[in-house]
Amino acid sequence: MPGRKKGHHLERWEVALVKAMLATQKYNDQDVLAYFTRPTRTINHRLISEIRSDKKHKAIKAANPDQLTEFLQNWPDLDGETGLSVRGDELLIKAREAMIAAVHNFNAAGLTFRSEIFITTAMIAWTYLCHAWFKREGIDYRYKENGAVKKLASGADAYWELGKCVRNNKLPITKGVRQNLELLLEIRHEIEHRSTDRIDNALGSLMQACCINFNEALRMWFGEQFGLERRLPIALQFVTFNAAQAAGLKKASALPSTIAARMDAFHAAMSDDELRDPAFSYRVAFVPKVGSKASKSDLAVEFIKPDSAEGKAINSVLLKEVDKARYTASQIIKAMQDDGFPRFNQAHHTALWKELDAKDPEKGFGREGDYSGTWVWFDSWIARVKAHCQENAAKYVGGAE
Repeated sequence: MPGRKKGHHLERWEVALVKAMLATQKYNDQDVLAYFTRPTRTINHRLISEIRSDKKHKAIKAANPDQLTEFLQNWPDLDGETGLSVRGDELLIKAREAMIAAVHNFNAAGLTFRSEIFITTAMIAWTYLCHAWFKREGIDYRYKENGAVKKLASGADAYWELGKCVRNNKLPITKGVRQNLELLLEIRHEIEHRSTDRIDNALGSLMQACCINFNEALRMWFGEQFGLERRLPIALQFVTFNAAQAAGLKKASALPSTIAARMDAFHAAMSDDELRDPAFSYRVAFVPKVGSKASKSDLAVEFIKPDSAEGKAINSVLLKEVDKARYTASQIIKAMQDDGFPRFNQAHHTALWKELDAKDPEKGFGREGDYSGTWVWFDSWIARVKAHCQENAAKYVGGAE
């Protein structure tokens, strides 16, 4: 359970109700305290005494009798599932419900706009969760102008957006979690301003990490009992994949060029260790499992230690598919020359890719680069070029052109 936090204080509306209760002379300090203590926030009994004596919150007026009656009639106003206060814990309740809605919508059968709905709703969930943590910690998460709280056109306070929240160095998240949210925020901007093709398969690992990170933060910041794992258990599915089906999925999962460019630019600024961090991108391998004993065979999900032999083997497959290195034509030509084919040049490379139609995206040799008119090649193309050089060694080692 999280320890006591410095943000355990009464809000203005609560202070007004405390004063109204004290004014009736029907409640002692301990009685009043019982109405305002809840699992996510405990209040020191001394605060009630300080309100009674006007040592604190002297400027706040007492609630009127109708407001006090309404409060007492509705108390305890609790969320039936979590026991959270509907009014006092509103941000935390909304954060949980938004993430539950994001996952339910993504898992719903028949939807073709799933990733876009998930990313947009999940970013709202994270925003509420961060605001709930700042509020609990007593950190003002409103924008200021000349020392005053900034107001929106509607007159409401201007609160920090998620990007501002995750860049606050007091928020207890790891670098991998922050990078995951920053990239998803960039993709959300693309979703908001441009039409997207289907992106579900290509972004699955980012979205899975987002879910796990959210649940871990929720439990760590507010308590194990608020985790979502009991509301969102393991999902069942009807599909299995053979090699042909997997190849078909790869063809169908090509990203729109605008999103691909944003992701490439973001990935280029990250180290290999950062890219492999499961908090940034969470990848799962599904393997049919047959155990020697019936009890073991019944396990639908088995967790394997990453440093075990089996874990390393699975991770190597995942990284091979996800973290593709990219090369320019100049880098490939230099690699061939360094590999013992000094006569292989730009003209030879151009002739080869044209002959093989290697820039056809379905062949998987490469794709468009970050900038218009550029092209980057994958390891599979390097292997093909090397095979060509080996087949024509006399030409590229020192023979005639």
